[in-house]
Formats: sequence, C-alpha cells, structure tokens
Amino acid sequence: MNIHSIANKLKRSSTTHKGDMGRVFALAGSRGMTGAANLAGMGALRSGAGLVTVGVPDAVYLIIAKRESELMVRPLPSTNKGTLSLGGFSEIKRFCATQDVLAIGPGLSQHITTQKLIRKILQETELPLVIDADALNALKGNLEALKPCRDRAVLTPHPGEFLRLFGGKLDATDGLRKERAMEIARKHQIALVLKGRHTVVASPEGECYINPTGNPGMATAGSGDVLTGMIAALIGQGLPFFEAACLGVYIHGLAGDKAVKKIGQISLTAGDLLSFLPDAFQSLAGS
Repeated sequence: MNIHSIANKLKRSSTTHKGDMGRVFALAGSRGMTGAANLAGMGALRSGAGLVTVGVPDAVYLIIAKRESELMVRPLPSTNKGTLSLGGFSEIKRFCATQDVLAIGPGLSQHITTQKLIRKILQETELPLVIDADALNALKGNLEALKPCRDRAVLTPHPGEFLRLFGGKLDATDGLRKERAMEIARKHQIALVLKGRHTVVASPEGECYINPTGNPGMATAGSGDVLTGMIAALIGQGLPFFEAACLGVYIHGLAGDKAVKKIGQISLTAGDLLSFLPDAFQSLAGS
C-alpha cells in the first residue's frame, strides 16, 4: 500500500469548488456526548470535505451549533433522554439523498429507540457509510442489518467492539488481529478498521494494511470520533473505501505523532489531533 500515491489523488485543480469535495453527513451526539459530534464533524472538515452537516438531537442543538462556525448543524427529533428519535427517520432519509457519504455512530448513545433508528438507517440508506461507536453497538446481535451495507461501508471498531460484534478471540499480536480483520472483511464484504496499536485495515478483496503511525497518547476519548470524520471526508473526495481507510488511519496517527512531540503522551487530547491534522496532511503532500 503506497500511502503517498493515495494522498496524491487528493490534489485539487484550480477550478475546484466546495461541491466537488464531498458532502458529508454525520449523525452523532446526544445529551452528555455533544463533543463526539463536534470532533467527528471537524475531523471531516480538517480532512478536506467541502461541506459537513452534523445531524444531532434537537435537545442539544444549541450546544453544538455554538461551537464551530464552519459546521452546519441540523436539529433532529429527540427522545426524552436527549438522543435521536425514530421520529426523525423520514427527515434523515430525505437529507441523505442530497449527501455523498454518511458517518454514523459517535456519541449517539445506546438508548433503545436510537439503536432501532440506527439499524433502520443502515438498512435503508444507499449512501457510502462509515460506521463507528454506537452504530457498531446497534449491530450487536443484529448483524443482518449489515447485509444491505455490503460493498459500501467502512467499520471502525476498537478490539472490545470487534469482539462484541463478531465473537471469537483476539489478542495484541499483529498476526491474529490481521487474520480476524481479513476474515470479517471478506465475510461481510466491508472494509474493516481494527483500531489499536498497529491499526489493521482489511478489504473485502483480501487486501490488508498495517498502519505504522500513532502512539499511546492517542488512547484518549474522542480520538476515534476524529478518525470517523476523516475517513468519511476522504470517501467523499472520491477515494475508494479501502484507500480512504488506509490514508485516514495513517494521517490520524501522523497527527498524533506530531502532537506528542509538542504536548507529550499524557496531555494529548482528541482536539490536539484536529490541531495537527494540517501539519500531517502538509508533510505527506510535501514528502
């Protein structure tokens, strides 16, 4: 896998406009987890998406809308717990028809109604998908909801989520992680990002990439939310799913490596990753 050649595909012509760079829709956030929506949305913007809309429960709309002026924030019907409600499905489906890629999961909660909504969206939307966090939780015991997503989805589980979804065994060895990731990617015909030390990216065609970047300081809340937005943005710019996932994890880790030189592992936060994404993209483009 030549990361530099993938990155070269992102070069823009002089006539490029924002509509050419992908419309990313991120369904994220809930009461108490508004930061996840912000991090995913900004991860997409910092990774080149032309337009990013974050769909959030209307109960937390003002909290998120006040944070970043570059993000468009779309309020959607809430449950009484401040999570996305099934009542918003029709509106979500209509808006998806205007978008290029859907990122779903960060901070959505495990509220039973919201989990039903997630499964309904996965089964009925036709958009390319990046499925993370609570959208992965919605698939536990419901893997049939993944069938309509074949050939158009990237799943981004950490090891705990992976085991909850797919069972079996997993340990810290690169060999077993690679074997299991490739097994699941082939079986479900999706691209799989198995996060952790030496993140593994597997394609349904049997390709596999072991990421060399990143450090233990990135084991912090919100880091995965940033990655979700990044991969969605790269898909929105036209990269194939597997290439978008490989470049996303590489740049994500590289931003962490740059951040840790300035901040150290202990104090590194997900917001720092956003701050160092420009340096990471620039250094790769210039190398």
